[in-house]
Amino acid sequence: MRRYPLSFIILTALGIVCAIPGVLSLFGLGAGIHPVLEDPMAGLAFIVSAIALIGSGAFPLVIEKLKENEED
Repeated sequence: MRRYPLSFIILTALGIVCAIPGVLSLFGLGAGIHPVLEDPMAGLAFIVSAIALIGSGAFPLVIEKLKENEED
């Protein structure tokens, strides 16, 4: 079973958590969570932040993969 770096797991989980209110806000359902999420642009900001978090989590995963290939 493959072991993933802890930073990849944490940043990806945060990205998913960040994407949920973003998607809800884009579909117009964010006002039930918080009044600021009523604006679709707030949802877009959450989506962009989620993409950045997931992308940041991908770096440790790629580095770990490169280290595995180097050891072989």
